[in-house]
Amino acid sequence: MIAVRSSAATVVAVLMAAGLVCAAPAQAQTTTTRSETVASGKVVRLVISPNLKKDCSTGSLPEIKVVTAPQNGQLKSKSGKLKTPASYRCPNKEAQATAVFYKSKAGFTGSDQVLIEVKTAEGTVEKQDIRITVEAAKADAKKPDEKKTEDKKDDKDLSDL
Repeated sequence: MIAVRSSAATVVAVLMAAGLVCAAPAQAQTTTTRSETVASGKVVRLVISPNLKKDCSTGSLPEIKVVTAPQNGQLKSKSGKLKTPASYRCPNKEAQATAVFYKSKAGFTGSDQVLIEVKTAEGTVEKQDIRITVEAAKADAKKPDEKKTEDKKDDKDLSDL
């Protein structure tokens, strides 16, 4: 007869090797696919995520990760303060937020796409698959002085809620 010696450490090692023991529960992920239409060369906000939990209490600032960068443009992330709109689930609440902005290459028209992961204040991870249609920019009828003022917006500006 063969004597089999077993210890708790051996059992745990075998279970871990088989992938049957997890250190922490896996976070559920949802993927939202949506479309945006933008003017060529213009900056548009794609994502904004406040640090508000479902019960409207504040949590940590959302973490944003670009999984797939755009082929025909660039992304820029900004953080700042905002007041949530009256239509938001936590209306008129001051919050910190992180936003992602997109700008196509100058003169580009066509399709682009980005995939972004957002880890919310609750700790859940949401994937956003954003399909971007870039159209030709319309002639800018603004006076030169008005355009300069618009270009000098605060770097923390998260407007266009």
